[in-house]
Amino acid sequence: MKNTATLLISCPDRRGLVAAIANFLYTYDANILHADQHQDADEGLFLMRVEWDLDGFKLPVDAFEPAFAPIAERFDMHWQLKLSQNRTRLAVFVSKYDHCLVDLLHRHASGELRCEIPVIISNHPDTQRLADFHGIPFHCVEVTRDNKDEAEARQFALLEQYKVDLIVLARYMQVLSPEFVKRYPRRIINIHHSFLPAFDGAKPYHRAHQRGVKLIGATSHYVTEILDDGPIIEQDVTRISHRDSVEDLIQKGRDLEKVVLSRAVRWHTDHRILEYAKKTVIFD
Repeated sequence: MKNTATLLISCPDRRGLVAAIANFLYTYDANILHADQHQDADEGLFLMRVEWDLDGFKLPVDAFEPAFAPIAERFDMHWQLKLSQNRTRLAVFVSKYDHCLVDLLHRHASGELRCEIPVIISNHPDTQRLADFHGIPFHCVEVTRDNKDEAEARQFALLEQYKVDLIVLARYMQVLSPEFVKRYPRRIINIHHSFLPAFDGAKPYHRAHQRGVKLIGATSHYVTEILDDGPIIEQDVTRISHRDSVEDLIQKGRDLEKVVLSRAVRWHTDHRILEYAKKTVIFD
């Protein structure tokens, strides 16, 4: 894996932006590996992701901010600098359904997801065997209607202990409190079926089957205080027919959930997401 830096930028759209950024990096002999940009005409915004090799880059990383500040101020930029050597540390939250967890663990073990998974947290003990197999600490924090505050306090302590950057809800069947969400803005990713809002609540696949739907899907998004209303990161769909049973729908839905969640996690850990106006740009 190359030792790279990634610059993520959003600012009002103006002439000269690309030239200013490219000239700045060229001044310090940056070898640009990837560059992508997007202009949103409706919002009047410019968004950009540029990644370069740090080998041979003549500006020390700790000197980047003061050197880049004049350009950032000139163009009123919001910007982030991400380093590939600082791998994202993510905590996986899971309940009893383990298909998304299994998929994430496999992709992490194979090197497809360039991140660290220092802890798995669940409200049930069922998936501890998977954590033990992969050598990842597992903590079961039971959540009930009466102990939710105490349970979240314990979860906060674990997240601090393991220095977690990102929380992945891999079919974690609990609603996080507003206080939890506020503590980790744009740092919680969820996955669910895409029947919302038509088929919300319990047994959505059963009711979708009763209505004869022709498409099923999955959606992964950042978690906000409004349930299932955060900026969408990734989605996918598959066709079904009258021949498919409820069990077929559930199985196909699980397959979609695995793929969609892993993509969303990868986009985040590879620093390919910029969020604005309640939506995201994915520099894929």
